[in-house]
Formats: sequence, C-alpha cells, structure tokens
Amino acid sequence: MAGRAPGAAPVLPAGLLYVLERLGQLVPTVLTVSLIAFVLIRLSGDPASLLLTPEATEAERRAFRDAHGLDRSLPVQYLVFLGSLLRGDLGTSFWQHEPALRVVLSRFPATLLLSATAIAIVIVFGLAVGVVAAMFRGTALDWLVMAGVGLGQSVATFWLGLMLILIFAVFIPLFPPSGYGTPAQLVLPAVTLAAYYVAVTTRLTRSGMLEVLGQDFIRTARAKGLGESATILRHGLRNALIPITTVLGLQIGELLAGAVVTETVFAWPGVGTLVLDAITRRDYPVVQATIVLIALVFALVNLAVDLVYGVLDPRVRVR
Repeated sequence: MAGRAPGAAPVLPAGLLYVLERLGQLVPTVLTVSLIAFVLIRLSGDPASLLLTPEATEAERRAFRDAHGLDRSLPVQYLVFLGSLLRGDLGTSFWQHEPALRVVLSRFPATLLLSATAIAIVIVFGLAVGVVAAMFRGTALDWLVMAGVGLGQSVATFWLGLMLILIFAVFIPLFPPSGYGTPAQLVLPAVTLAAYYVAVTTRLTRSGMLEVLGQDFIRTARAKGLGESATILRHGLRNALIPITTVLGLQIGELLAGAVVTETVFAWPGVGTLVLDAITRRDYPVVQATIVLIALVFALVNLAVDLVYGVLDPRVRVR
C-alpha cells in the first residue's frame, strides 16, 4: 500500500476539518455579539447614577468611572474589553464585586437544568403527539391536537405561568409556586417554558410525517410486510426528523436565551433573572458576560445539529 510521502503534512479527515472550520467561525460570531452587547448596554445610561447614592459628589462619580474605565472613549473601552475577552476575563461585576464570568457561571446550572427539562418535554411530547396526529389525520383526535397546538402557540408565557401557579399551587396544591432545589419545584417552570415549543414541534412533526408517509419507500416497506409501528418509527420518523432537528437546535438556544420571563414568574435563580437584575442596575460586565456565553452555547448547539444531520440522513455529508 502506498503510504504518505516522507515529510508530507498529515491529512485530517474531512469530518474533523469541518468541525475545526465551524469552530473557527465561532470567533467572528462571538466578536460580533460582543460588539452589539457592548454598544447596547452602554446606551442604557450611566451606572454611577444607580450604584452610587444620590448624595454622592461629582468627585466620587468621577472616581467610580475612572476605577471601571468608564471615563475613556467607547472605542478604547471596547478594545480594552476585547483584550480582556481574549484572555478569558470578562470584567468584574459592578454590583457584586466578583468576576463577571464567575457570577454568570454560578447561575448557569439552574438555567441549564430548566432548559434541559423543557427540551426533554418538547422532544417527548412534541414528537409523540405529532406522529399520532399524522397517523390519525382528519379524525377528532387530529382536530383536538391541532386545536391544542394553536392554543399553545398563542398563549403568553407569563400568563400561562401565572395560571399554572393559580391552578396547581393554589387551588390544587400539587407543586410549589416558586423556589429551586427539588424536582417538584422544577415541574411548573419547565412546563411553562416548554409549552410554546411543544406546540411548534408538534405542528412541524405532523406536517413532516404527512409528507413522508406519502412517499414510495413507505409504501414499499408496507408492501414487504413490515409492521405499521416499525414503518412509522424506522422509516417515517427518521426521514421527517431533518427539519425537526433544525428547529430543535434553534429552540435549545432560544430556551437558554428566552427563559427570562419564566424564571422571573417562578423566582428561578438562573441566568434570566440575573441578566434582568444586571440590566436594571446597569452592571455592564455581567450583561456582557451573559450574552457572550449564551452566544457561544448557541453556536455550539448549531454545530451539533449540523453533525446530527449526517447521522439521520446518509445523503448528508460534511465537505
């Protein structure tokens, strides 16, 4: 067998090259997001007016701005922030006087737990109900499912959360209305956060399954005597999962970034409530660290979704 020529550079597999290329694309993504976050948070106002007492003198305000580099021009501030970002330093919280990244990471597990539970609910119920609705198309069950889908997509998250608290914590005290640390405290916020995405996934699964079930390979599988369940799950659902995977990947990022309302309603100590407090207090470093971290997670999730394509559909190959 012909081997690699002596001294030649090693050739990396196409899949590894693709992953490295996509990881390289994270750099401009994070830089762009950091610039947008940097500009927008500074448009919110001067943090000295909130973090110092009304009796603070102008000299004390100038000292505060000087200590945090806020007396410099915006381009210089951004370059300093960028240099710190490249070193993994996202600044020190104005409010808590701790490294901003440490403050965000201390809240991240709670948000990850809530988001992971919600996405599990989405996958289990969204896929299952969508498949059932497609199998019983045109029946009363299908109409009931689609009515529930319409309701789930139109109900506001904060209203649903309040109604769940009223019903299942006040009238029927099955679950606690707030708090963090026990499985029971996770139920209501996870259901609230997942409701909209369950409706979206159900609708998409139903339409994808209806399209796939009319294809020739499904009729061939049935003609060969393959059971209906095996035909639906092994051939139908797998081929319908390509667009569903795309939406699920986007939903994971949205669940991480969009948990602010749910966490506020249920007093959930996650990143959502942290960034809301940080914006209110104009804690620039914490807001910037949160946005950069979420952008990084979102980009990694999209990379994972692209890699899953090749598993679901052999025709998809990374180049």
